[in-house]
Amino acid sequence: MPPGIPYIVGNEAAERFSYYGMRGILVVFMTKYLLDSSGQLAVMDDTEARYWYHLFLSAAYVFPLLGAVLADSLLGKYATIMLLSIVYCLGHAALAIDDTRMGLLIGLSLIAVGSGGIKPCVSAHVGDQFGPSNQHLLSRVFSWFYFAINLGSVPSTILMPWLLKEYSPKIAFGVPGVLMLLATLVFWLGRYKFVHIPPNRNFLRQVCSRQGLQVTARLAQVFLFIAVFWSLYDQTSSAWIQQADKMDRVVFGYELQAAQIHTLNPIIILVFVPLFAYVVYPAMDRVFPLTALRKISIGMFVTAISFCISAWIQQQLSAGVQVHIGWQVPAYLVMGAAEVMVSITGLEFAYTQAPPALKSFVMALYLLSIAAGNLLTAVVNWFLKAPDGSLRLNETEYYWFFAGLMLVAAVLFAGVACFYKEQTYLQGNGSPPADEG
Repeated sequence: MPPGIPYIVGNEAAERFSYYGMRGILVVFMTKYLLDSSGQLAVMDDTEARYWYHLFLSAAYVFPLLGAVLADSLLGKYATIMLLSIVYCLGHAALAIDDTRMGLLIGLSLIAVGSGGIKPCVSAHVGDQFGPSNQHLLSRVFSWFYFAINLGSVPSTILMPWLLKEYSPKIAFGVPGVLMLLATLVFWLGRYKFVHIPPNRNFLRQVCSRQGLQVTARLAQVFLFIAVFWSLYDQTSSAWIQQADKMDRVVFGYELQAAQIHTLNPIIILVFVPLFAYVVYPAMDRVFPLTALRKISIGMFVTAISFCISAWIQQQLSAGVQVHIGWQVPAYLVMGAAEVMVSITGLEFAYTQAPPALKSFVMALYLLSIAAGNLLTAVVNWFLKAPDGSLRLNETEYYWFFAGLMLVAAVLFAGVACFYKEQTYLQGNGSPPADEG
């Protein structure tokens, strides 16, 4: 195992603590704690909060393009990660200092630049540590890399809602800032352990070359469908939390905060990552060859099922039935299975399908699918509000709309996957072998 991997995994765990801790309380903060410049409450309604939340997530996944260009053409991945991590820390500081819309705007803008910019670089930096001699470990390391993401998010999604309720937004946003500072320090400590791939001064020329355009076009057809998955998945931290706020949340005599139920997601992933890697995938592979695109295709169908469960819950709530929070558990379990099949596989797929000179750029294109998915959600929520303030879809119809959209995307993607031929590019390899799609 490459010696730099522990530093990357440690950095990722701390950074994800900061990101998901901040992100997990954003919707609650905007609907219950947001102030105006005079210090008075100036909160948003549910639809407006969802619009701004998903607009922020979309921006955070657009800026990977900036990070990719800086890393691959000018600074290299290590220097880019260090520089943008500082911007990231400043964004957390702005949120912790200012509870107003201006503080929210400044803080989220800096976090979008910082967190978005480092995303493709960190993921590609993981792959850079491997070559032909140890490439057999790459799939396992990407699984454990994803494991670290969820290991960091578990305590943060439990702790931050409690800090927000019991103390203040300043404390709740300040703690993630401290963890981001720690993440930056851990990464700096590994500077002499990493394999450093120098920037390519001909990067932009290669992106625009025939090979670069062919790679982009081939992958775009895959990433476009994955965007629909992200549109649904990222609503687990917005629409699902708002749904939980209307449910009976008393568990063993303790009333959970609505945002704390989202802790189920990383806990489920911590269990599902090894379960799928060592049990589910080998069992499925004995029935039919389990390629990356087949994993993603199955995951998309599973995603639609999770929103069907949410639609049923919402139908009960809209009918005046008191529904216990335990009914969200099946939805989280199903979405967790979908996440393992789509997100982890997509991360590895994006890296292996990219030529060595375009690793960060292709990773940025993959992350752009997350931006597109969240932009779709933001647009739907913007369209939901009619000029007179009424809603064009009720909450139950809202969930059924996204479930149907995911089902259509899954069917179309299955057709695309049948004709796509996978290729594998790793550092130190020459011409990639063509594998069955």
